[in-house]
Amino acid sequence: MSDIIGRVAATEKFPATMDKFYFWTDADFRLNAFDVVKVEHIEGSFSFGTVENIFHITDAKSFLTNYISCDFGDTTLAAPTLRIGMNYVEVAVSFNTRNIYTPVRNDSPVSLASAAEIEQALGLDKIKNRLPCGFLKMYEGHAEREIILPVNLDAQFILGPEGAHLNISGISGLAAKTSYAMFLMKSVQENFSDCAFVIFNVKGKDLMALHKPNDDASAAQIYKSLDLSGAPFENVRYYAPRHDDDQKVTSYLPQGDVDTYLADGLLKRFAYVYTEDRESLEMLFADIDDTTQTMDSIISKIIDANDADFAGISTWENFLGKVNDLSQRGNAGGSKEISVLSWRKFKRIVNKAIKNDAMFVGRERLDKQECRLGYELRKISAGSVTVIDIAKLATDKQAFVFGDVLKTIYNLKLGEYPAENPPSKIILFLDELNKFASKDTAKSSPILRQILDVAERGRSLGIILFGAEQFRSNIHGRVGGNCSTLAFGRTNVLETTTKDYSAIPSTYKNILTRLEQGEYVIQNPIFRSLLKVKFPKPAYKQFKD
Repeated sequence: MSDIIGRVAATEKFPATMDKFYFWTDADFRLNAFDVVKVEHIEGSFSFGTVENIFHITDAKSFLTNYISCDFGDTTLAAPTLRIGMNYVEVAVSFNTRNIYTPVRNDSPVSLASAAEIEQALGLDKIKNRLPCGFLKMYEGHAEREIILPVNLDAQFILGPEGAHLNISGISGLAAKTSYAMFLMKSVQENFSDCAFVIFNVKGKDLMALHKPNDDASAAQIYKSLDLSGAPFENVRYYAPRHDDDQKVTSYLPQGDVDTYLADGLLKRFAYVYTEDRESLEMLFADIDDTTQTMDSIISKIIDANDADFAGISTWENFLGKVNDLSQRGNAGGSKEISVLSWRKFKRIVNKAIKNDAMFVGRERLDKQECRLGYELRKISAGSVTVIDIAKLATDKQAFVFGDVLKTIYNLKLGEYPAENPPSKIILFLDELNKFASKDTAKSSPILRQILDVAERGRSLGIILFGAEQFRSNIHGRVGGNCSTLAFGRTNVLETTTKDYSAIPSTYKNILTRLEQGEYVIQNPIFRSLLKVKFPKPAYKQFKD
């Protein structure tokens, strides 16, 4: 075997096992975590493994030995007593060419793998439904040995039916969570024509120019190597909350862009009409711990078409007026089980959200540049990209819009709305998922219930959740646990000590704290090991403040 870099070292203290072994190598030979190495094994087979840790040792028995070898601590000594030193490497076994997983033998030669062997070792050669998710570099630092490989997910393990959902975690800004989610969705749009996308813009104007090309063409070659066009998203439509001024929207998008988008038919102002949207009122109570279900009772009363108090009401103004009447002492309305104090609590919440808010229109008829999101979402088609801008809304109203959209999509896929040709899969992307599905979210939250339904049953319906948050440990266990693909970006040391990272080797945890922008560690059922991948800059225009 050529290019041998070391030999297996199985000792009494560190034996080789079925899933791990060690080998020695020259102290000056450069290896990196995630590199793949190859070992000659029995019956003509070869075992492959990924580097998890590298140690340097000498023949010194203790630190004191080193101290003495420098003439008892003479730091100016040019040539201390020579110590014999070497590196030994800890490797996790990922694959054997003949499925022989007995421990590799002591003194077996270890070498670097070829590109084809790396693909075989990591399971990349078996992927049938290819979805580009980035590229990896092996043996960085060796110009003559460095290998760059495109990495593909198996779409059936992220879009179904084998597995579904993606969760991306990482600290704000540097980890580029949104950029990576957009990269994957663009990859889906180019490779799978039966998918539609519903994307929430929750920060500034980040995602309000997906249809425009990026002026920076430096990543063009990378896109080409991944068999992607490097072009921006196609078939994009934007929706922003209605504003009192008919020429504006409630958005951080510059007014010049708003005017252009409206004129080109790319943007509509969405609004909520009482007669159509009163059933979504429960979404305003996502953060309210309604253990007695009093708020639920009030909402059930409101949406009851035969209720004596609310029958005939058709505007938000009249609705708020009736709620105010029922909040007066001695006037509990037709339902005596609901106290005046409960009505007052309900009144405070809905007044704060609805009163004097242009998004809740006081009329049933909308003009041609206005719409109800519910109607628009029922018409989405395969390949379409729907961007819903909620960045400038308060948290309770963000929850209201998100919950309403999620419920509409869920009902659409259940067949509750007439649709001529609905997409077979709808990908729903939300950054800051922790706002709606954290471990601290009230169990009674209607939005949490919707998210759990999507996480646990969405795969069978064709609803795929792409969620992102700063700290994975804060996400509800049933949401994170149902994501078949996990992407770990740069995070902090405290986060990596939580149980969500307990299965990750300690060296990899340390690497997570110093990942660069554009790097992610990916876990997917089809991969035989964690992979550190890189991805190119976004192909769409990014606003630079």
